[in-house]
Amino acid sequence: MQTIKYLKSKLGYGIGAIGLDLSYGMFYSFLAKYLTDVLGLSASFLLILTPIARLWDGINDPMMGTIVDNTHTKMGKYRPWILRGSILNAIVLVFLFSNPFKFSGAALMAYVAVMYIGWGMTNTLADIPYWSMVPSFTSDPQERNLVSTLARTFSGLGQGIVSIIAPIVMTAVSVTTAMGEDGQMTKVHDSRSYFICAIVCACALIFFSSVSVATTKETVQTQSAEKFSFKRTFEIIKSNDQLLVFMLFAMISNAGWYLTSGVATYYFDVVAGDPNKQSMFSTSQAVGSVVGMLLLPFLTKIMSKRKAYQTSLILCTLGYTGMAIGAFTEMAIVMNICYCIGAIGMSSMFIAQTIFLADVVDYGEVKMGFRAESITFSMKGFLQKMAYTLQTIILFVSLGVSKYDGSLHNANPESAKLAITIMLTVIPPVLFFISLIIFTKKFKLHGEFMDNVTKIVTENRAKREAAAAE
Repeated sequence: MQTIKYLKSKLGYGIGAIGLDLSYGMFYSFLAKYLTDVLGLSASFLLILTPIARLWDGINDPMMGTIVDNTHTKMGKYRPWILRGSILNAIVLVFLFSNPFKFSGAALMAYVAVMYIGWGMTNTLADIPYWSMVPSFTSDPQERNLVSTLARTFSGLGQGIVSIIAPIVMTAVSVTTAMGEDGQMTKVHDSRSYFICAIVCACALIFFSSVSVATTKETVQTQSAEKFSFKRTFEIIKSNDQLLVFMLFAMISNAGWYLTSGVATYYFDVVAGDPNKQSMFSTSQAVGSVVGMLLLPFLTKIMSKRKAYQTSLILCTLGYTGMAIGAFTEMAIVMNICYCIGAIGMSSMFIAQTIFLADVVDYGEVKMGFRAESITFSMKGFLQKMAYTLQTIILFVSLGVSKYDGSLHNANPESAKLAITIMLTVIPPVLFFISLIIFTKKFKLHGEFMDNVTKIVTENRAKREAAAAE
């Protein structure tokens, strides 16, 4: 019976990641094309909007982390926020992929700006407490690995559902056609397509988050943080040198992944000339993700976490290099196979990052004398948004310079097609390689040093529990 409860709790926690990543997938993979092609917004406006949103995230994310740390309810400190954030994020997602008030011009830009920033804020409400729960399950590093792996497995499932099924569904429900280079009329994704997919993802987000909240329980009690203070938050981030290193190498590698997912919709519409082909491409990624989730536990049995992470990044780099060869030689099968290889590395990389962040929290406790779980984990969401910002800067600058026109689809000029292909297959492996160098040279939470950190944290928790019992 105890085993059943244990599995129910861990699986229940992981299921919540499906809903979160359905929302992520719609935002990171399809929003850019919706804004440029359907709403007709200019790349210059989007280049301004994204950094402004990140400036606010820099304030909002750590603030939310502190609020979570100081939450005390019968449900715990994390689960109430996961549920509230998911419901609000689902509502904003639907409005973001629609224009119910038929705005145009400046009014449309203002509406999109509000919904864009609103999505980031509501996502923070759910995402920070969700990933902050990892240390609350157990202080055992092996147990953390299991919980993180399960969550990332379901996270990959959510991403896979969006990237594989969404292009097919959007084509099926579309009522708009366009003429391609071959003179044939084909369906293209229109406002109806994006709206219907957003509604489905929003409903799924609420459902899976509710299941997660209902089946999980926080078992490791942690100290409350101090009341929110910008000065204090800045000091925490500044004092934890390994958090800063983590944010840098994770942001750069994540930007490579986001660039692929964001540019793929452009590539298969503009270069390949068939949006449905994205589903096969994404299926290769999904298969690779499953293998990658199984790969990391295997790698950590035969080598250190450090070497396992380095191996993951090397696989990413090699896979994407092969992808570039397949793209420029117009060999789709080579692209798909190599994307699968790259996805194996990406999947194990993401799981390892979650594990490393839990280690960063422990390191912060030893160095500063107190825990700052949610503030530290809020940086995970923030670095993901910063990675997305880097992706959008590369994307919108390239589209503008290459004379991309969303109304032309695969009749775009060769300069646009070349820029899209380079963004999809050439820039990401460069980013992975840079991330590998930074990680290897600057991240020190491994080996004997990390063993000592874990020992001190375990002793501190034992003392707190003994004091509470008295």
